[in-house]
Amino acid sequence: MAEKTRYSDAELEEFRALINQKLEQANADYEVYRKALNNVDGNDINDTSPTFKVLEDGAAASNKEEIGRSAQHLMKFIQNLQAALVRIENKTYGICRVTGKLIPKERLRAVPHATLSIEAKEGKK
Repeated sequence: MAEKTRYSDAELEEFRALINQKLEQANADYEVYRKALNNVDGNDINDTSPTFKVLEDGAAASNKEEIGRSAQHLMKFIQNLQAALVRIENKTYGICRVTGKLIPKERLRAVPHATLSIEAKEGKK
């Protein structure tokens, strides 16, 4: 029996549903970060005593940097998920870009935006 070269349309739809679910959650999480960075909720230091303002300014700056890094990481994840949806449309989803073989379903369920098999990722081509 010949080795499978791509996932079936039904399998691709299963992955599309998984990716859309993860994309929805990631977008919701990103919105939380965006609001925190823009101080939409109004939880700032403007109403605190001047004595604590200096200490809170430093903590707030550090916190904003961490939120910014997290938001940036999440945006990259969102872009990777969107790229995976494009690969589903092109019917190239799940094909390792190094070996050309199918990435196992278990890996794609764990990392739905994966473009490399474990074999290729570890450099064992």
